[in-house]
Amino acid sequence: MTHDSPTAHRPGDNDPGPGRRLGVDVGSVRVGVALSDPAPMLATPLVTLSRDEKSGSDLDQIAQLVTEHEVVEVVVGLPKTLAGRHGPAAIGAVAYATALAERVGQVPVRLGDERLTTVTASRMLSQRGVRGKKQRAVVDQAAAVEILQAWLDTRAAAVRRNNDRVGESSPEGAE
Repeated sequence: MTHDSPTAHRPGDNDPGPGRRLGVDVGSVRVGVALSDPAPMLATPLVTLSRDEKSGSDLDQIAQLVTEHEVVEVVVGLPKTLAGRHGPAAIGAVAYATALAERVGQVPVRLGDERLTTVTASRMLSQRGVRGKKQRAVVDQAAAVEILQAWLDTRAAAVRRNNDRVGESSPEGAE
């Protein structure tokens, strides 16, 4: 892989402030989508879409969700190997994020590190007794929740650090 391989964005950089975020787990068959609360602190499962590489109807559906939920930032999972390298899945995620960015206008589309999110989501669902076909139906949403929640947690820490540097004279959200 060349030096211009895809890299994950850092939560909190160029942050749009409070508002809902959308998390996206891109697979070859399904796309899991999660949504945050407006604070944003908590990611919850939203929907699983069928991947449509030919016409991009899944991208159009996500763009509609961005508008419907007044989303201020979209986080697409960027898969890495256990060694931290990028493979074909990462290149596919970057292409997906680029195509999505063209559909959502001014809403930023970021890449969030998603190492092992599907494995973690599968394990969590199994521990809760969700198996087989039922698990396949929701594992993509659960992985999207993992991607988005990790982003939200890291973002919150970055915003706190930035506010600490600026001081208490301008609390978040006050303008």
